[in-house]
Amino acid sequence: MPELPVSPALGTHPRLRRLQAGIEALLSRLRPYLWVWPPIAFGAGVLSFFLVDRQQWLGGVLALGMLLAWGLLLGEGLIGRWLARRGYPTLPRGVTAFIAQLIHQETLFFCLPFLLVTTVWTSGQALFTLLLIGLGLLSIIDPLYYRLAGRLRWLYFAFHAQCVFVVVLVTLPLLLSLTTAESLGYALLAMVVFALPSLTHLLQPKGWRSWLALLGVALVLAGIAWSGRAWVPTAHLWLTDSALTPALDRDSRTPVGELDLTPGALARTGLYAYTAIRAPRGLEETIYHEWRHRGELLDRIPLTVRGGREAGYRAWSHKLNFPEPSDGDWRIDIVTGSGQRLGSLHFRGDETGGERADDEIRLTTDIPGLEWRRMLPSGARD
Repeated sequence: MPELPVSPALGTHPRLRRLQAGIEALLSRLRPYLWVWPPIAFGAGVLSFFLVDRQQWLGGVLALGMLLAWGLLLGEGLIGRWLARRGYPTLPRGVTAFIAQLIHQETLFFCLPFLLVTTVWTSGQALFTLLLIGLGLLSIIDPLYYRLAGRLRWLYFAFHAQCVFVVVLVTLPLLLSLTTAESLGYALLAMVVFALPSLTHLLQPKGWRSWLALLGVALVLAGIAWSGRAWVPTAHLWLTDSALTPALDRDSRTPVGELDLTPGALARTGLYAYTAIRAPRGLEETIYHEWRHRGELLDRIPLTVRGGREAGYRAWSHKLNFPEPSDGDWRIDIVTGSGQRLGSLHFRGDETGGERADDEIRLTTDIPGLEWRRMLPSGARD
């Protein structure tokens, strides 16, 4: 972090001078201990994610604190200009950059547990989460961060807009029990609004036509971001366990029975896709089971998920009308209304009966969403 300069206008305002000097001295003392802040923020994110069902107030308090911190950061520029026009001193850029760095670190490391848990690592969501990990590392490497803040202002504002997107995506469901699609829409809107300073620095509009062009570019970026929403993790919904089964005990909501997955058996009996999905308490959302045969979408079945159950909300879809022929690869994608994937179930229809559906409930391995066995060559899975 660079040295914190002293504002020359302080001499005319002794009380403000003493206050600002105290702030600068405090931040200078805190600087050697800055390394503890990211682990604290990460730990707060872990607690908020895993305790939000039992301690709903904890997630709400932490999320509200995040949004208040962002409000202070975003209002700093307006307050500074207001004070400057009236002859009052403002905090030097070194101080505001230091505060911004703390908030960026808090945002990225607080939100990271939500993304690590809900990312489907065999999809494009892995790239989004890896990008956030990279931004988190950038925020703790002082030479890179302060070069970005001091020399590449348009890129710094883009970095800022991405942090706004993530914090809105993660905190709104905790505070307002919004659905994934609603939270994603608000997050994209906030990102576009806070990306405008980046576009202004990059395009430097001067006339009304150039301002209209800048607005058009912002709208195009919003459209591109929305089209890539499937690459964004759901942040609050994740698949805890799943099963493919020929029958279901609806009273206990558990799979029963066994079936060879031959085309004839599928046509006679049908097949259940059973999933348990964890969500925060108070959240009610419609998800979909999309049945695909050889990549072609055949059925899209809506299911309502209600949050608050630690083991996940159990729901299922039952397919009876299997096409002729029904051999080959099948995939059931579990997706939200906005097209974000929570996971997939796979099976193959085969006359030889090489695969079976049974009553075994399969838990997700390691990080939920990481189906590591599917990433191995077929011969290495057994």
